[in-house]
Amino acid sequence: MLQRIADLRAEIEALTAADAAEVEALRIKYLSKKGLVSALMNDFRSVPAEEKRAVGQAINELKNFATDRINGLRDCLCCGAAEACGLDLTRTAAPVRLGTRHPLSLVREEIIAIFRRLGFNIAEGPEIEDDWHVFSSLNFADDHPARDMQDTFFISRMPDVLLRTHTSSVQSRVMEHTEPPIRIICPGRVYRNEAISARAHCFFHQVEALYVDKNVTFADLLQTLQYFAAEMFGGDTKIRLRPSYFPFTEPSAEMDISCNICGGKGCSFCKGTGWVEILGCGMVDPNVLEACGIDSKTYTGFALGMGVERIANLKYRVNDLRLFSENDVRFLDEFAGTH
Repeated sequence: MLQRIADLRAEIEALTAADAAEVEALRIKYLSKKGLVSALMNDFRSVPAEEKRAVGQAINELKNFATDRINGLRDCLCCGAAEACGLDLTRTAAPVRLGTRHPLSLVREEIIAIFRRLGFNIAEGPEIEDDWHVFSSLNFADDHPARDMQDTFFISRMPDVLLRTHTSSVQSRVMEHTEPPIRIICPGRVYRNEAISARAHCFFHQVEALYVDKNVTFADLLQTLQYFAAEMFGGDTKIRLRPSYFPFTEPSAEMDISCNICGGKGCSFCKGTGWVEILGCGMVDPNVLEACGIDSKTYTGFALGMGVERIANLKYRVNDLRLFSENDVRFLDEFAGTH
């Protein structure tokens, strides 16, 4: 009986099949109720008692071997058909749709990378802030229009708690607890009580930079701005500074770059001027340094801030700010493969 089992095992091991029909015929021949393996089970009753244990174990092993062998032949046929059809059996049955990075994330990371090369570190702070860090520490007068409900979202029943209107609040927090030199960038979302349109939104994203140390001058600020413009928009980009006013810087300026759409010749985007405003900047007001516990007679500094959406408009020519927050997949698909 054991020899019969061994011969049948060798026969099964040598099996081949050209198609699924042949595999099914082999299954019936060996594993069906009337198959050769089942016939061994029927003859098991005539095996002497002293041999039943060894023979029974051998028959079970043969049945498992035959099952694995025939299933293996079937799998080989499936793999061959898949390869012939160019199918990849390692892929998931459900289609996998690759996502893309949001354009604002792309621009934000590019801005951060440029300032990192200049030695700036990232600093972050809360979006729900207090009046001191958003306004008072930054030299805003008590009657400044920015404190009005028309511009700021105040938390109900908590008049001194609000949604930050700029990431300058992060700068004041860092200056309070850090001894100069300070060299940080503050990326984040900010909120302002404005009507939503193609050119304005109630929330948007900023990246601000702060550098405080001994002997920091406006020339340091100018070199930083020139480097940023060249890295972000190309080496041929020109910049110009126009005098302006911000409560937390003095002197203050707004920076324009030569329009990278028309090359400075004048177009609808730059309103025919050849220049586009991208950020505000200036030397940190001594009152701000003193309010944050920094000796303004020993240290000076500069600060600058820009809207990420504004930079994204220039890089990708997106004319409607609402597209950045509406999650329209068709719009996001346009940035597939962008790094």
